[in-house]
Amino acid sequence: MFIGLGFSVVEGPEVETAYYNFDALNTPVTHPSRLMTDTFYLKPAGDIFDPGALLLRVHTSPVQVRAMERQPPPLYVVVPGRAYRPDADATHTPQFHQVEGLAVDCDVTLADLRGTLQTFVRAIVGEDRRVRLRPHSFPFTEPSVEVDVSCSWCVEGRTRDGGRCPLCKGSGWIEILGAGMVDPNVFEHVRDRGYDPEKVQGFAFGIGVERIAMLKHGVPDLRMLYDNDVRFLEQFG
Repeated sequence: MFIGLGFSVVEGPEVETAYYNFDALNTPVTHPSRLMTDTFYLKPAGDIFDPGALLLRVHTSPVQVRAMERQPPPLYVVVPGRAYRPDADATHTPQFHQVEGLAVDCDVTLADLRGTLQTFVRAIVGEDRRVRLRPHSFPFTEPSVEVDVSCSWCVEGRTRDGGRCPLCKGSGWIEILGAGMVDPNVFEHVRDRGYDPEKVQGFAFGIGVERIAMLKHGVPDLRMLYDNDVRFLEQFG
């Protein structure tokens, strides 16, 4: 779908440095995601806040910086791949798959982002699903939004027996991705490659692939995708 919209596919390393994973994405040293409780560090270089510290990337977003280093604007790319975070519950797993999207040009707006995401959601989970954008805060985008899709497992947060839906936790909505306009501070790291924040602007988004599978197929617990239960897996053969 993204290729049809004019995006190219690029990939990058799963073992990253703190520079690409955090610093070049405008993530301050005080951000909680940089703590050892939130990131799998492999070899801290002096300490976990050193730009050279090695870690398992927490998102595929570092590749957007690498892509801008390699190619001047305009740039339209999607980045599929694995990411890692020390989380484990019905909607989180320590290893997951993400598709990062980045569009940079001279006239990219938030309306372009909204249109791209609406096209994606309708193509993947159907025209009947409701979509909402909520204001949020991410270090590498400003303004930032969270994108939610109406839960496929319940009606307004309640299951058929009237109980609280365990998938959406009773809210009636499932968060599927974060997005926003690229923060000018990110462009400063690649200004010498043609990304002058006074001349270009762009949007970025990160999609959790397993979250999309949950929505599309009504899977109640993300961990079921990794349990190797043949009875479950045969449904998608």
